[in-house]
Amino acid sequence: MKERILLLIEQGKYAEIRKEIIEMNVVDIAQLFEEIDQQKLLVVFRILPKDIASGVFSYIPYELQRYIIGSITDREIKSILDELFFDDTIDFLEEMPSNIVKKVLKNTDEETRKLINQFLNYPEDSAGSVMTIEFVDLKKEMTVKQALQHIKETGVDKETINTCYVIDNNRILEGVISIRKLILSEESAVVKDIMEKDPAYINTHDDQEKIASLFKKYDFLSMPVVDNERRLVGIVTIDDIVDIIDQENTEDLQKMAAMQPTEEKYLKTNALVLAKHRIVWLLILMVSATFTGNIIRKFDDMLQSVVVLASFIPMLMDTGGNSGSQSSTLVIRGLALGEISLRDALKVFWKEIQVGFLVGLALSAVNFVRIYYFERIDLSISITVSITLFFTVVLAKVVGGILPIIAKKLKIDPAIMASPLITTIVDAAALLIYFSTAAWLLGI
Repeated sequence: MKERILLLIEQGKYAEIRKEIIEMNVVDIAQLFEEIDQQKLLVVFRILPKDIASGVFSYIPYELQRYIIGSITDREIKSILDELFFDDTIDFLEEMPSNIVKKVLKNTDEETRKLINQFLNYPEDSAGSVMTIEFVDLKKEMTVKQALQHIKETGVDKETINTCYVIDNNRILEGVISIRKLILSEESAVVKDIMEKDPAYINTHDDQEKIASLFKKYDFLSMPVVDNERRLVGIVTIDDIVDIIDQENTEDLQKMAAMQPTEEKYLKTNALVLAKHRIVWLLILMVSATFTGNIIRKFDDMLQSVVVLASFIPMLMDTGGNSGSQSSTLVIRGLALGEISLRDALKVFWKEIQVGFLVGLALSAVNFVRIYYFERIDLSISITVSITLFFTVVLAKVVGGILPIIAKKLKIDPAIMASPLITTIVDAAALLIYFSTAAWLLGI
């Protein structure tokens, strides 16, 4: 269908396009928009029904949103905002330049403008910045019949009606009740008697990583957000959490690869921007690698007298780096999922020593057989390399496991303590162990 619509756009058959496109899912339409020339995109956007247009707008990339808002009339902007869920409006405005924000705010009523400004002032990545105000609230004195009637009257514009929130006259959160429970209860039953009291909730300033962990822990589809006085101000829904998890995972992967995190798509990001995000850590790691060079220069006489020692340096450094990366990846993931906490540092330390001992023993044994029996290297050198490999693996496992926990303790993102930094540390340590062992065993 996508190919047919693109062909119709080229032919300018907009009546047929409208008939075809309104049968598509809004997410698929949004993906289609990324392949359309911007001038024709605006024409296609304008022929969409109002409700579909707003749905598509919430899914298209920010650069296309900015182009559309900058190109359409104030009346069309108001039409889009009226149909958008409030949290989608906030997400859109957070990414826009000030001139676009001003243009949008100009087309909202005073109450909405006040709410938008309030949301934009919440800390980035907080519950307040991702929540929506489109939820169903009930009074505890309502009967089930009254509650269901209230949901029918107000629920059509809400982001979800699966869970309703019970509040008092001061909007203090008192309980929650599912639509399923309301439907299955007697009409005369009172909400306060069947609601779930003292529900789990989050504060407007809670970090989004904490929110995501709570959703995972309790299998929530939505969760209430309260202010410091426990007044209900919004809810966070599972679709926002999926976006948060995707964002956090992407950010961690970028940090683990020694890059400055960015939310921009790779193919749509300028090469200069990509270079800027990568060069800082590369410079730091390049400078830190000079320690490795200094160690090699310090033992230059040893290398000249036993040249074969140099051939094993890459293998030792690579194995150490890989061993540390394995441990750090597992621990960083465990910290992110809440499976490992700061108080587990000694447990992690002991476990990595055990793993390092077993892995180091196996690798050293295989390495000794390979070097001594197959490559016919001198026995003392074979033992030197194997002993160094064993201690390097153990050290790398411990360093890879403990550094992320230390980072967490210092309130630094553990992902920073990932493979590039750990590899640099382990490389230097491996060389010191190697040359010290060689000096001891070979008497150099």
